[in-house]
Amino acid sequence: MLDKVLPHAMLKAKPNLESRIKTLKRDWAIVYDMRSGKNNGSFGWDKHEQLVVAEDAVHKEADQFKYRSFLYYDQLTAIYTKD
Repeated sequence: MLDKVLPHAMLKAKPNLESRIKTLKRDWAIVYDMRSGKNNGSFGWDKHEQLVVAEDAVHKEADQFKYRSFLYYDQLTAIYTKD
């Protein structure tokens, strides 16, 4: 189907989708660990903006989620957490 929509792009759907899923799972794991970890007192979550709330020097990985929304967090939590 991708070949029909973008015939000269030479894109393969499967590797691109797998890469995106891997990235989403990695990002979700970072946010999930920050929110549910033992030392999570310095982190918060803004439900309206879907952003991590943290002090500047607390966690290096939190920086990418302080200014960029992570809109799929709730859906990915439902998928990846164990019952």
